[in-house]
Amino acid sequence: MKKILLVAFVEENGVLGKATLEALSGACELAQAFGAALDVGLIGERVQQAADSIGSCGATRILAVQGPEFASARCATDSAAAAALIRAAEADFVLAPQTTRTARCMPGAAFRAKGRVDTRVTGLRVDESTLLVQRWYYRQRMVAELTRSQRPWVVLLEPGVFDPWGGAAGHAEVSILPVEPVETRTRIAGIEPASAGTQTIRPDADLLFVAGAGWTKKQSDGEVHVEEAENLIRSFLDLTHASLGSSKSLVDQSGEGQKVISLLTHMHQVGQTGSTPRHPKGLATCCHGEEPHVVGWRFINERRAVNLDPSCGWARGKADVLYVADAFAVMGKVIELLRKDGGEVAV
Repeated sequence: MKKILLVAFVEENGVLGKATLEALSGACELAQAFGAALDVGLIGERVQQAADSIGSCGATRILAVQGPEFASARCATDSAAAAALIRAAEADFVLAPQTTRTARCMPGAAFRAKGRVDTRVTGLRVDESTLLVQRWYYRQRMVAELTRSQRPWVVLLEPGVFDPWGGAAGHAEVSILPVEPVETRTRIAGIEPASAGTQTIRPDADLLFVAGAGWTKKQSDGEVHVEEAENLIRSFLDLTHASLGSSKSLVDQSGEGQKVISLLTHMHQVGQTGSTPRHPKGLATCCHGEEPHVVGWRFINERRAVNLDPSCGWARGKADVLYVADAFAVMGKVIELLRKDGGEVAV
């Protein structure tokens, strides 16, 4: 009988994040497809609250490594804790959400457990008792299915692949595992969050707002209005709590000596050489919708665009709705309507 383990890190407030609950759904589906036993392994300062929140998930065992040294992300302690869970569970398949924390520590845990790891997996399928995982290659232009014979096989699941697990809470029995002390050179002094209102990359937002290079080009009056563009974008983000994205051509302007929108960095880039965000809705403005950019939109369910060119890429089947209009005028009117609705509005 195959064994499956979900490795999850508990948030600072004692709960499990959305990406973890999505990975739990994937683990439950995989266990059902194999008829396998499912264990859940939790890592954090205190894990009981998180364990109780998934008490009805059907896990055979809930294992845990807890203590103050596991409260914050640190590769050495996280890898040791995850490896201890993998060895205790004797798992064939180890699932975990693809986050910055797991991306740093799970490859090390797989090495310690003499296993293999695949990251950024976007699908799971069982074919004749064989697990196949889906992964994108060549700058997200090719998709492949692969399997491995080595065990344990650690798989990091991209957010958005599965719906978050939404079962009832219930009391869970937790088995605490000992972990040998790990020599570390990093001391976590604390976390300093960004100032209120400055965070513009919001993975859990309902709307992705993408700005293209057209915002910084000459407008109908023959002048460039970068400051006005930045104010419009900032106001829209403040009112809607949308996540901000950008085309490559716009973020590259910072290295070309041109006026730029200060909100944007290469972290905001969406597309073939950027990120592939997952939001229910997306709105592109002043962006032509060419293939290298649009490939980053493949997980956006509803796409709309604002562009003055009626024959742009968005018009060729890449957007659900294209507004052929001036983005400055459109966004100015949208912001006016949002403010009339009473200030902050969640889209």
